Amino acid sequence: MVEQQDASDDAVMTRIGQAIMLLHGGDREEARNRFGALWSELGADGDALHRCTLAHYMADTQDDPGDELAWDLRALTAAEGLRTAEGQGAAEGPRAAGQPGGGPAAEHRDTPAVRAFYPSLHLNLAADYLKLQRPDSARIHLQRARAAAESLADDGYGGGVRAAIDRLELRMREQ
Repeated sequence: MVEQQDASDDAVMTRIGQAIMLLHGGDREEARNRFGALWSELGADGDALHRCTLAHYMADTQDDPGDELAWDLRALTAAEGLRTAEGQGAAEGPRAAGQPGGGPAAEHRDTPAVRAFYPSLHLNLAADYLKLQRPDSARIHLQRARAAAESLADDGYGGGVRAAIDRLELRMREQ
């Protein structure tokens, strides 16, 4: 049963990945259509990592800055939902601190992946708010992006996100 669930999860991420490839290949409309269909299938109670990933990339398919902001907010909400669910579980069950065999509750399997998204989620929100001429909100999310980026590895992804944060910060100073 667990293997079947894992295979199902992999299939969803594969489909998200296929739509991302369409997006990066320049077919925004088909990517948007596929993301939309998959979003409907996932529903509000779908896997947090799936919803976060899908909404994060769906935002990039939007033509309207307000719609882009709405999808980026959905991505952040999904990420925060995972953190909230994990926090609720921390005080429950046999692994709770102070319980026999205790200590901190087990981390949700998707927490590291979602945590790695936070700098990019906040960076995208900062860019969205800047497009919508809301510089105060943009600054708040840029600060959150920079703070979250401290946890990223010194690899291509981490370096790319940090460079994008620097570019947006420079752009904001020039305005």
